[in-house]
Amino acid sequence: MGTDETTGTTVTAATTEGLRAADRRLQAAQLAADAEGLEPLLDDRLVFTGPDGSQFGKGADLELQRSGRQRLTRLEEEELAVLVTGATGVSWFLGTVAGSLDGQEFAARVRYTRTWVHTADHGWRVIAAHCGAV
Repeated sequence: MGTDETTGTTVTAATTEGLRAADRRLQAAQLAADAEGLEPLLDDRLVFTGPDGSQFGKGADLELQRSGRQRLTRLEEEELAVLVTGATGVSWFLGTVAGSLDGQEFAARVRYTRTWVHTADHGWRVIAAHCGAV
């Protein structure tokens, strides 16, 4: 346990582990193409930047899952680091993803950087994310 120097908020293992658990729930929902499981983990203001620089929001992400246009067959975590400061968190995922997008097979080692916000009403939710090839 420590104190966040920016906010004076006490940061406990529970908040850090809560963020780590939220990221792993997000990973599981992505792998299962579970839009209903993914929805509460995404802030309505989400901006996701893909490896090609394209950006899209929560609605487009959920539709990608619901439509079946994207199907992951593998999502393997090598490393997951998290940082919590007040009601903001950042997670850094390193691992391998594989599957298909619009009928095209893919496999890549990637780094996701996700910025999360925490509220009493919703818990941890992703507000911004970026994925890049490693």
